[in-house]
Amino acid sequence: MTSLLVIIVLVLLAIALWQLTKIFDLTQMGQTAQNKQIATFADNRVQGYLLFGFAAFLYIFMIYGLIVWGPLVLDNPASEHGKDVDLLMNITWILIFIVQFITQLLLHYFAFKYRGTKDTKALYFADNNKLEFIWSVIPAVVLAGLILYGLYAWTNIMFVDEKEEDVIVIELYAKQFGWEARYAGEDNVLGKANVRYIAGINTLGVDMADPNAQDDKMATELHIPKGKKVLFKMRSQDVLHSAYMPHFRAQMNCVPGMVTQFAFTPTYTTEEYRAIPKIVEKVANINKLRAKQSIELTAQGKVALDPYEFNFLLLCNKICGASHYNMQMKVVVDTPEDFKAWLAEKPTMSQQMKEAEAAEQTITPTIQADSTQVEAPIVVMAN
Repeated sequence: MTSLLVIIVLVLLAIALWQLTKIFDLTQMGQTAQNKQIATFADNRVQGYLLFGFAAFLYIFMIYGLIVWGPLVLDNPASEHGKDVDLLMNITWILIFIVQFITQLLLHYFAFKYRGTKDTKALYFADNNKLEFIWSVIPAVVLAGLILYGLYAWTNIMFVDEKEEDVIVIELYAKQFGWEARYAGEDNVLGKANVRYIAGINTLGVDMADPNAQDDKMATELHIPKGKKVLFKMRSQDVLHSAYMPHFRAQMNCVPGMVTQFAFTPTYTTEEYRAIPKIVEKVANINKLRAKQSIELTAQGKVALDPYEFNFLLLCNKICGASHYNMQMKVVVDTPEDFKAWLAEKPTMSQQMKEAEAAEQTITPTIQADSTQVEAPIVVMAN
């Protein structure tokens, strides 16, 4: 609310200044024969200094943003390929800052140096092959280098040979507004699935007639092992979603009617990542803010906020509907031993189906027995 009031005051102040300027112009009418529509040397000089002022503001704000918001950028990638993604991003940022610094400085400097004067005439070049060659070749070479490096990194990340590599296959199923995971069993092959098969506890639409589906397992919390490549197969039930795991530098669209995939190898367990000094500092800062907010909530008779604990998250990075912001799943990176123990405790989908059918058959006869009634015969008397 305070921010809104500040914005309203600034807007009203700007309107007031504009109106005062118009009133001042009206008071000056008839006092000079000078045509205000033609810029004078004084006007051009003022504009030149204003351009210098804008350049200074641009650089100051850029430095301020790096100092204040720079620490908020995610670091410490939690996957093997994350360092390549971060390196490519950092190279891009450095090039952008260098080019922006040089070009903006030259733009504002030359705008001031060659500002219009009464006796100055513009020098017009119809063509300059040397300059055109320079400003065409340099960007082309730099962009080609970025693109080639990006393609190299993308190919290394995306290429997965399921037959040769030792990978764990997990399906991520997106729907408004949540995620479900399906683990391939000992055969490491996911059973076929189709939305037509969605019924009861089979919320993923798995074809239970497929032999490969018999040992598949479902979960609402994603567990993955450290040091093992995980191949995610992604589907969507309804609209376009995007599986986004920022700490693992992983993102892939989930498209209705088709299967997409992304693979990475986790390099930290959840507990190891929580112990990283920068993460500890960020968590402490968040809890400090939450504690401050809790004091205000308690004073208003509301429930205080719980302390924050870091967790990896699977998010949706597409605006998929009203509850898009809340579409997330907790991701837990375990040691290989803990992951095997966790997965072994999960029942297979075929076991869940059998238990659900048995429970249904037990309930149905009971309902029928309770609803059975003996009806008395109806006698019609004739007059």
